[in-house]
Amino acid sequence: MELELIKVNRPQDLNIIIGQAHFIKTVEDIYETIISSVPNIKFGIAFCESSGKCLVRVEGNDEELKKIAADNAFVIGCGHSFFIILKEAYPINILNQIKNIPEVCRIFCATANPVELIIAKTSQGRGILGVVDGFAPKGIEAAEDVTWRKEFLRKIGYKF
Repeated sequence: MELELIKVNRPQDLNIIIGQAHFIKTVEDIYETIISSVPNIKFGIAFCESSGKCLVRVEGNDEELKKIAADNAFVIGCGHSFFIILKEAYPINILNQIKNIPEVCRIFCATANPVELIIAKTSQGRGILGVVDGFAPKGIEAAEDVTWRKEFLRKIGYKF
């Protein structure tokens, strides 16, 4: 077995969700779930099929985001993994709905941070072992940091 570290290609200001599922219809089910959850969302989805033709299946409603998702999924190359890239929405807007899709097994990350994937490669294929999401903590928040956090959440519409 070999271990590999892959940096996800995510343009600034876009969010990603990386997960694992188990069925060829995953890409269509994720598409239907996203489009019915958030009006006007822009997204691309790619799913790595792990049997048959072993293709990267691609859906979405934005050609640029579909290409970004497909390119990342192909480079990651792990069977039954999926890659979603979002514009004009946050993962929190769709994450529970994605988790409730019957064939979704797990979510590795949902973030706008830089992400590195820890990949295991065997003679059979590749699998995601885990993710490095963002950076290590640099300290513990002080009172002014609490104020900033609360103001930020209100600014982006997640608290009153």
